[in-house]
Amino acid sequence: MKSLLLTVLLLGLVAVLKAQDVPLDDQEDFSGILFTKATVCDRNHTDEKRPMKVFPMTVTALEGGDLEVQITSWRKGQCHMKKLLMHKTDEPGKYTAFKGKKVIYIQEISVKDHYIFYCEGQKHRKSHRKGKLVGRDPKENPEAMEEFKKFVKSKGFREENIFVPEQMDQCVPESN
Repeated sequence: MKSLLLTVLLLGLVAVLKAQDVPLDDQEDFSGILFTKATVCDRNHTDEKRPMKVFPMTVTALEGGDLEVQITSWRKGQCHMKKLLMHKTDEPGKYTAFKGKKVIYIQEISVKDHYIFYCEGQKHRKSHRKGKLVGRDPKENPEAMEEFKKFVKSKGFREENIFVPEQMDQCVPESN
């Protein structure tokens, strides 16, 4: 009887340990450094309003599946860093930010280590949509760009609104 009880306890323990091996969320881990390869917006920006230079963004996975994204931008000759907290939703690949005012989708594409970040929300009380092709390597990838163009078309963006910014390693302010 003792051996039967011990066997049942051992099997229960093994089952619990095995369950811990399985991730709670089967979503891709987006943590790490990502490079913006191309962007698209539902508005036709003039060259002055486009991000001419882009810097790597750092994505950190937080407990509970939320993501923290550190973004560096270049405006008026200066570096601007900000952190964006993306809250995981029940839908895989869907996050919210800015107190739920923006919805961000992260879609893995068939090209290894490439993703599309797609954002919908309000900006200055107007509906705003934006897409970004990002990858773990800063080099151009024609296959990834083709998939991005298909995505752009499927979302109703104009292909001529795709912009490929200049990749920069780090943000260094200009000296006067």
